[in-house]
Amino acid sequence: MGVKVLIVDDHKIVRDGLRILLARRQDMEIVGEAADGAAAVKLTEELSPDVVIMDISMPGLNGIEATRLILAGRPGIKVIALSMYSDRTFVSAALKAGASGYLVKECAFEELVRAIHAAMADQVYLSPSIAHIVLEDYVNDPPGTQSSSSASLSAREREVAALLAEGKTTRQAAQCLHLSPKTIETHRTHVMKKLGLCSLADLVRYAIREGLTPLEV
Repeated sequence: MGVKVLIVDDHKIVRDGLRILLARRQDMEIVGEAADGAAAVKLTEELSPDVVIMDISMPGLNGIEATRLILAGRPGIKVIALSMYSDRTFVSAALKAGASGYLVKECAFEELVRAIHAAMADQVYLSPSIAHIVLEDYVNDPPGTQSSSSASLSAREREVAALLAEGKTTRQAAQCLHLSPKTIETHRTHVMKKLGLCSLADLVRYAIREGLTPLEV
């Protein structure tokens, strides 16, 4: 069975196009479609998809709020924002809501596939055309909570943060540092708590701002 995907977009032609393209792949399985955020939240509970492809701008409950609600109830699900908007307001809001990726609708289908695979590997994927927004936001206007607490990390915690932000899984990070996966999870918990972070996307932004990892997304 392939990656279970839920498609959310208020335009039927977009949903139809994505369904047709994704259905051609043997490693993908379309489990449902929704035309608004409220329906997306409901279907997520019913269908338990692995990945939700989420339009940002929809009537009623928008994609950002839907993402927040979905991840509050099922944090293991990956949400990839797909939007016609590329300005920092939408990109930052989607990542703060917990999205594992942000793509602009002008991107090629292959880029969406890469984003899905990255999300399933616990990585964050950004369209190259908007990746600079994350860097600018966290270099020029870093959140006070993260800046004030960055010095509290131990050397080991900074190593763990860097590896996880680079897309390493817990097991891979454990192998790199010759530690047990359980120890990595403990360090990750301490890092997130010390920095006041809520998601992997937050950790990626912190690592970029602090220079722990290059912006290669």
